[in-house]
Order: sequence, then C-alpha cells, then structure tokens
Amino acid sequence: MEFAENQALEDLLVVELTDELFGGVAGSMLADFGARVVRVETPDGERLGNGGVAAPEGAWDYEAELAHRNKTSIAVDTTEEAGRVVVRELIDKADVVLTDWTEARLAAHGFDYASVHPRNVKLIYARGSGFGPKGPDAELPAIDELAAARTGMMPIMQQPGQPPVYAGAGVMYTAVMLALGITIALHHREESGEGQEVDASLFASNMYGASLDVQAFLAMGGERFLQPIDRMDAGNPMSGVLYPSADGKWVCLTMPDTARWWPGLSKVVGIDEHDERFDTHEKRCGENRLLMIQVLEEKFRSQPSAHWKHELTANQLSADVIEEFDYVAADPQAQRNRYILDVDRPGVGTVKTVGFPIFMSDTPARLDRMAPARGQHTGQILQDVLDYSEEQIGRLADQGIVNRS
Repeated sequence: MEFAENQALEDLLVVELTDELFGGVAGSMLADFGARVVRVETPDGERLGNGGVAAPEGAWDYEAELAHRNKTSIAVDTTEEAGRVVVRELIDKADVVLTDWTEARLAAHGFDYASVHPRNVKLIYARGSGFGPKGPDAELPAIDELAAARTGMMPIMQQPGQPPVYAGAGVMYTAVMLALGITIALHHREESGEGQEVDASLFASNMYGASLDVQAFLAMGGERFLQPIDRMDAGNPMSGVLYPSADGKWVCLTMPDTARWWPGLSKVVGIDEHDERFDTHEKRCGENRLLMIQVLEEKFRSQPSAHWKHELTANQLSADVIEEFDYVAADPQAQRNRYILDVDRPGVGTVKTVGFPIFMSDTPARLDRMAPARGQHTGQILQDVLDYSEEQIGRLADQGIVNRS
C-alpha cells in the first residue's frame, strides 16, 4: 500500500498533559494522522504500563505503545516555576492542549483554561474528565468502572442471577470522543478564528455506548429495560441469542426478520422449513419461541464451531462464531485493513500491535515512530518550538528543570 507524503493533521501542534489511558490514546489518534504531539512528562518517577504495572526493564511496554506512539516527549519538572514557564510557553505556541488532569491540578500549575486562554485565544483546550465539566461530581476521579456503574448497563448485561458485567469500553469511547471534539473545534476555529474548551467524560462516553438502550428507556420506561434477560427466554430465538457449539464456542444469531432468514437457517441446522411448530414468524417469536430456543440449542450443540462458521458463511446468514483474541490477531481482514500491524521493535523483534480504526484514502494514518522514552526529544522540542539556545537548554538541565537529551 502506498501512502501520501502529507497527512491531514501534519501542521497541528498538540501539547499533551495526560496520565490516563483514554487521554493518551486520544493524543495518539491525532498523532497517527500527522499531528505533532508533544507529551509533557516529569524527569523522573515511575512510568506505568502493561495494564497498570511497571514494565520490566527492556520489555515491550505494550500499553505505552498504544497510548503514545507517534509522539515526542519532553521531560520538565513542573514542581518548579521555571519548569511551569517552559510548559506555558509551549502552550502559547500550541493549537491544542490535551489533558486529563484534574481542574485543581491544572489551576495549581497555571495550566487551566482560564490561565492559558488569554495568552493564546486560538487554543483548543481539550480535557478528558470522569463525569463532565459541570455539576457536583465534576471533580470525582476519572475511573472508568465508576463511570460505567452509573449508566444502567452493567446490571442487564449478565445472565440473571450473575454479578453485573463491566465491559471496559468507556476508555476507548472517551478517547474517540476527545479526538472528535478536537477536530470539530478545529473546524470551528477555521471558520471563526476562535478557540474553545472541549470536554469528553467517561460517564458520557459510557452512556453513549449504551445510548440505544438508554434512549429506549427514556422513550418507553418500564421494568423490562432494568432487568437482565435469560438467553433461554429471548423474545426472538433468531436475534441476539447465543447458542453453544460442541467445542464450547458460542454462535450468535442476528436475524430479527425471521421470515427472511428462516429458510436458510432451517436448512443449515437441519429443521424442516415447513415444520408446523415454526412455520410463521408469530410462532417462532410468540407461542413456540421457548420451544424453538430449546431445539436450536440442541442443534448447535451437535457440531463444533468450525462447522457452524463454514455453514453460516456459505449460506450468507447473519450469524457468526464468537471468537477470542487469537482469532483477530491472525485475521486476514484485520491485517488487510491495517487494524492489526506487524512492527519491528528494537530489542524485542517483530511484534503485533493494534493499528488504525479509520480508513482515509488520501491521507491515511501512519506509524512513524514507537512510543518515546521519557524526555527523548526535550532538546529538540525546546530548540524547534521555543527557539531556545543550547546555552538556555544547558542551564535548565543543570538546574534539573529539564532532562538532557
């Protein structure tokens, strides 16, 4: 695949002040499409990765690679005023500030919107929060499990009698919302010349992920939206129901229009299309729905998942086998569309990494650099962005304000 020399966001300067995965991933999404993302880090302290634990020395920090690829890193001691001056000068030059720090922490450093906006009125100031910028819970910790717990989805995802299920998707929803909000604000700035604040919260993003169910409840209410549904008591045996195969993998059917799909499904599972128990939609989804679920349960248990995948695909039925991560890691479709990439990691070798979820025909995403070491580009950034001299950089390094790089 040939790539264009230019990228859509290549003239964009983003200053990133993040600690959380969702903030970091939002920055990497911008960097994937060419934005110059300068990640501000402290000169020392532990970097967490690999699911929240410190990566062993020399190991591949897979979390950092997802959150910080294509970025540059500057290490600055922001506990000192001289360090805060450096960051404020970077913000003065920036198109975007991306942060997931608390408002109190930002204000204490002089990096809050009220402090930096008068110095750079075109600035897009994007913050990822836990529960939104307003209201009594605006400063609660940005923890995805707590945000997801409020949406109403966790108690209805499991089977009846089982504990609520945490899907863990809010982090990525929030990253995408942050990146989207930034691009919308940039478009507005192109039209008006004005910057603005952007907030995307874990709470709102989890709600949006559940928006179809939330919207249905808002429209109709009722207890049925508040309770988990037993898969053996589904309203439509052919839509959204999971059936176990002989090898333990599950088959998911998504055929709400049973009149359309029944002839093909009945053929695949070995039920007479004209079986009087199931020969109308009303029987399949009404008087005989529980019986039909039991019959389909027996049929699917009779063969392994590979058999069902072949037959369902060959007959172009709206169904599939629920796979595990090993499947997507080797899926040719994921490789072809660059959803999974093979990359060479120095000291580690060839590794697979998550690729790019957005296709662009003329200005595609690229993986130009792996996640930077802490402060790897400090000198380069101070020279290129702030026009600092070697002497100025040396003095800051001697004072411990920035690292030497």
